[in-house]
Amino acid sequence: MEFTGQTAIVTGVARGFGRAIVRRLARGGVRVVAADINVPGAQETAALAKQDGGEAMAVQVDVSSAASVEALVKTALASYGNRVDILVNNAGIWKLLPTEETSEEEWDRIVNVNMKGTFLCCRAVIPIMRKQGKGHIVNIASVAARNGGTMAGIHYVASKGGVLAMTKKLGKELGQYGIVVNGINPGTSGTEMTKDWPKGIMEGIVKNTPLGRLVEPEDIADVVAFLASDAARFVHGETVEVNGGILCD
Repeated sequence: MEFTGQTAIVTGVARGFGRAIVRRLARGGVRVVAADINVPGAQETAALAKQDGGEAMAVQVDVSSAASVEALVKTALASYGNRVDILVNNAGIWKLLPTEETSEEEWDRIVNVNMKGTFLCCRAVIPIMRKQGKGHIVNIASVAARNGGTMAGIHYVASKGGVLAMTKKLGKELGQYGIVVNGINPGTSGTEMTKDWPKGIMEGIVKNTPLGRLVEPEDIADVVAFLASDAARFVHGETVEVNGGILCD
């Protein structure tokens, strides 16, 4: 899949899925704006993409802030040819709490990043993609939105369920403008987010996964690259399950 001359914004790039997505797109010729609230992490990701022979720049963003998202998009436009061809909404945070122990503040913190952040980023690029007559949006949700989560609080599950619903709504709304919108539901990975999960839980997930392993960041990055390419030009409003078969639909 060839993307030469295209510009992408990818959020949540300091580690894990986001880092792999940036590197995969950059290797394909995309000029990537690698955005994260963690500036050193974003800078490291951009440097790795450059080592791969790609083009990337690190930008700080708080996806829960409309002003911060708008500044990110302005930076992308000014830096890379006044266009945005691809948006990957990967920024997300997680916490496991019993529902009765989940405070209003904790609910807002998770939902504002995972769901509101996806909305704000989409809202900011839609006018640009409409003017271009073309664009790809890929939203990263979670298998937890489908199965209730193994190690996820109600706020995380709800926020990712919201991402799934937004993907369908945006698909219905934006297809007429040439904007292709899809999502991905990753299964459990061995990334930084899950490093403190109990060993028994992780072993159980692997045992119950037909392909016999956890999700790797590259598994997600490759599917993002497909969905962001013209190879997926007639895949629209869908969410792809990337979980090794632990949830078959």
